[in-house]
Amino acid sequence: MKLDNQTQLSEFLLLGFSDDPALQPFLFGLFLSMYLITECGNLLIIMAILSDPQLHTPMYLFLANLSFSDICFTSTTIPKMLVNIHTQSRAISYEGCITQMFCFIMFATLDDFLLTVMAYDRFVAICHPLHYTVIMNSHFCVQLILLCWVIGVLNGLMLSLLVLRLSFCTHLEIPHFFCEINEVVHRACSDTFLNDLMVYIATVLLLVVPVSGILYSYSKIASSIRAISSKQGKYKAFSTCASHLLTLSLFYGTSIGVYLSSSAAPSSASTAAASVMYTVVTPMLNPFIYSLRNTDMKRALKRLLFHK
Repeated sequence: MKLDNQTQLSEFLLLGFSDDPALQPFLFGLFLSMYLITECGNLLIIMAILSDPQLHTPMYLFLANLSFSDICFTSTTIPKMLVNIHTQSRAISYEGCITQMFCFIMFATLDDFLLTVMAYDRFVAICHPLHYTVIMNSHFCVQLILLCWVIGVLNGLMLSLLVLRLSFCTHLEIPHFFCEINEVVHRACSDTFLNDLMVYIATVLLLVVPVSGILYSYSKIASSIRAISSKQGKYKAFSTCASHLLTLSLFYGTSIGVYLSSSAAPSSASTAAASVMYTVVTPMLNPFIYSLRNTDMKRALKRLLFHK
């Protein structure tokens, strides 16, 4: 395809969930409510952790970063969708699409690796409690967080910049509510082999490495818990992991569910609907999981909200 044809590309069209005008107010209200709950809930988690000196520990440092990542994660997709519904427009500029793609991939990768680091933190706390403060010192924790950010940024840059090499024809409709990389790449007229290959490699590596680390950590944790003689000790050890386990189940369960649903029924509409669980519902539920199942967090939130 000629270069001058590509330079004429100015925007994509995000088809969203439905073109039924009667359904638009419901979708706007639903996603606005979910977005506000997500932002407020995660912001409260961050403020509670910052305001309570007793929560200035590695576990809550990682949790604050996860909450910040979730705030940014949902902010890359939902506001643009709400603006499009409100203005009855489906357009997103070419530059805006690439930017949204980069931010989405970066924060999804960041979530992935932060959850892995949190699993490692629980592994050290339960399996090596006497050495916990030495291993999980502040310097090492900051390095782990920086590593998560670097991996996220590099993955987002690599995959989104590769899209810039593609040429696009006239079929610019994306059957999704955001610029999902596979949907965008498959709209290209030029050869997409390199893009498909890099997406596949990145997905495998960013799934296998974190999941392997998480499974190893919790296999060791399970062995340590079984070795505890008292029921009270077992319950206390398990309760420190309960919130993280539930978050892991939601994050990987919904993302794998999206993958399986798109494979079983490769309808773009069904894939977009299933993606809501991974992109919106999981970040919205995380604050509830960590506040309702964690006594220290509940105490910090009460002190923050009611000045007790």
